[in-house]
Amino acid sequence: MQQLRKDNHYVPRLYLKQWANAGQISTYRLLVASENVPLWRKQSLKGIAFHQHLYTYLAGQEETDEFERWLDCEFEGPAEEAIRRVCGEERLLPEHWRRLVRFAVALDVRTPASLRQFIRKQNETLKSLMDETMQKSVHKMEEALRKSEPLPNSLGENDALSLFNISIEPLPHGGGQIKAETIVGRRLWIWQMRHLLTQTIGRLPRQKWTILHAPPGMSWPTTDNPLVRLNFQDSKNYDFAGGWGVKNGDIILPLSPKHLLYTCIGRRVWDRGTIPDLGTFQLIRKIIIEHADRYVFAQEPSDVHLIRPRFVCPTTYKNEVLAWQNWNRHQCQAELELQR
Repeated sequence: MQQLRKDNHYVPRLYLKQWANAGQISTYRLLVASENVPLWRKQSLKGIAFHQHLYTYLAGQEETDEFERWLDCEFEGPAEEAIRRVCGEERLLPEHWRRLVRFAVALDVRTPASLRQFIRKQNETLKSLMDETMQKSVHKMEEALRKSEPLPNSLGENDALSLFNISIEPLPHGGGQIKAETIVGRRLWIWQMRHLLTQTIGRLPRQKWTILHAPPGMSWPTTDNPLVRLNFQDSKNYDFAGGWGVKNGDIILPLSPKHLLYTCIGRRVWDRGTIPDLGTFQLIRKIIIEHADRYVFAQEPSDVHLIRPRFVCPTTYKNEVLAWQNWNRHQCQAELELQR
């Protein structure tokens, strides 16, 4: 039997190793418990950018790591050769570009920053969406019965339906009330990621991508939230609410200290190997650092603290550590309750 992969790296080691030296990577932490924590620390690739059981979930009564293995097989492994070719200044075939883009999309959805955004959005919108969906489903069934037609077949949605506990509660004066329950958490997040990476990814617009080079003597950093979807107006007005299909949206992903994957939706991009002028380089570097969640990674320590000062708070730090320690237990409890 294969050993369960419980240390789930949300930023793959095959990606971060481009910034590493002898398996160690310079790390700047944005949330710390004390001012005495050094600005930069060398971390092993194995011991950074992971959480235990981030992607494992209960299948029946057993934990499974199939999603982690699926990400590795479908997105990480296929991109490794393409990243090596980029770093080696070798020719890229269309298939290599395709694998880089798939790798980028997977990086976009699999981070803790993406998880928090997902949970926030679902807490705001899921209840009304469930109510609307249930009402439409009941109406369709009632119409089918009225016309003596077969009931709608939902076999193709069995995986999605497994995320919901649907029951009928009798009403005091006859009839019944349909009740649907779910848990906004890991299992629903994993289902959404798989849907995006199998269905939505195929509908992304075909786009010309390029590789930008850092100026001589300078380097691109990366972070624990490495793919940037930028909604850019000018150097003082931009946000990170851009989308994959939004016209004029910039998509940025450092691939090494020297190489950066880039496109602008709906616009012609620079030729591969273009070196931006110093002002553009500094702006892109600043944007990458600002988009970080908890960590910035670099080839060597630098002035990141001038762009993103650390947040020093022992209480917040302790609470976050505790939340991740309890993550798997809480999620497993919720997933078991939903099965009952």
